[in-house]
Amino acid sequence: MIDDIVKDARSRMNKSIEALKGELSKIRTGRAHVSVLDHIHVEYYGSQVPLSQVAKLSAEDARTLTVTPWEKDMVGKIEKAIMTSDLGLNPATAGTVIRIPMPPLTEERRRDLGKVVRHEGENAKIAIRNIRRDANNDLKGFLKEKEISEDEERRGQDTIQKLTDERVAEVDQIVADKEKELMEV
Repeated sequence: MIDDIVKDARSRMNKSIEALKGELSKIRTGRAHVSVLDHIHVEYYGSQVPLSQVAKLSAEDARTLTVTPWEKDMVGKIEKAIMTSDLGLNPATAGTVIRIPMPPLTEERRRDLGKVVRHEGENAKIAIRNIRRDANNDLKGFLKEKEISEDEERRGQDTIQKLTDERVAEVDQIVADKEKELMEV
């Protein structure tokens, strides 16, 4: 019973950390990385599909991404989708290959992105703490129903607190690594 609560809390906390990593991967650093294009969707035969499903994405070098569409007639649509995205990128087309130069980040922009990274980290910590609260409430409910003893509830809370502390430390490390990556020139 307590093991189930701890297992559920661990699973949900891990999902929060994965969500944080996903959000941080969208925040671009000075280096070109194909994950920057993950949230771009293109119209393909009447439906919106992720860019990665209609083209091959690759990093040509540290400052350039290349997009090679599977079909020639998709070049214009992909170029338009990249230009209208909120990334501020200007693709250049050469035949069927679209090259996307990544503009260098200014110092001020790096600081702003650092704030965004810290904010995302704080949101992840809040989510983890909410999971801890839910798990502790479940334990209190079992205690009230006399399904577990007070000692078992206390041990369960200690286990959940230890798990919470580990996950919060992991979030702090992820945020610190991302900030360091942002400040590299």
